[in-house]
Amino acid sequence: MGFTIEELFHEILNSALEEEDKVTLLSRLYKKGQLQNEVFLVKREGEDTFEVCKRQINPENGRTEVIDTNKFVVFGGSGCLDREIAHGKIMIPTESYRDEGTSYHYAQASDYIKIRNANKVADFMESNKLPYILGKNWTTDSFYRETENNIAKRKADGCISVEMECSAMQAVCDFRGLELYYFLTSGDLLDSPEWDERHVEGEYAGTQHDTRHFDIAIELANSL
Repeated sequence: MGFTIEELFHEILNSALEEEDKVTLLSRLYKKGQLQNEVFLVKREGEDTFEVCKRQINPENGRTEVIDTNKFVVFGGSGCLDREIAHGKIMIPTESYRDEGTSYHYAQASDYIKIRNANKVADFMESNKLPYILGKNWTTDSFYRETENNIAKRKADGCISVEMECSAMQAVCDFRGLELYYFLTSGDLLDSPEWDERHVEGEYAGTQHDTRHFDIAIELANSL
């Protein structure tokens, strides 16, 4: 089972590295022969489950060695396109608008790509009484083009969130025969007269940066 995690969760890895028997190096990410990132398998305390944590060596992207898994639980913060959705609420993409380049190398051209396991993620949230909302997502690799006109178009389509990876990851997983389980957490608000960060420095509980979302991802993985 694979996970992507943000810098906020590096403390999990750093703590585990102090106990050598809890950590196994899985993979290294290179670019032009230079090491960029390392990926570790971390055993959870008192359980037979594991977390996959990435340690950034260099911020640039590059190629990665193979990680032997066929299921990926992916989560992260996203911009919110609906002011009625609370900050920090779980949003589950059902489709994603392909406003990026990578997916077109792995899937035939179309405006949207279906996020195939959205209902399974929703069933997990439902069974655990976790508030969530289903809706279309907008994936873009050009955040400076999140203009008023483009936001209005995506909102008219039914998009409730905007981020940078979802459609590309689904296209790659479809192409490789892998299973993707994806959820987002509502972050900054774009559905307002001016951009609203909706975050106070040092505030984490109940926001898109709440580390409890990582625990949700772990439990989702255990349910698959």
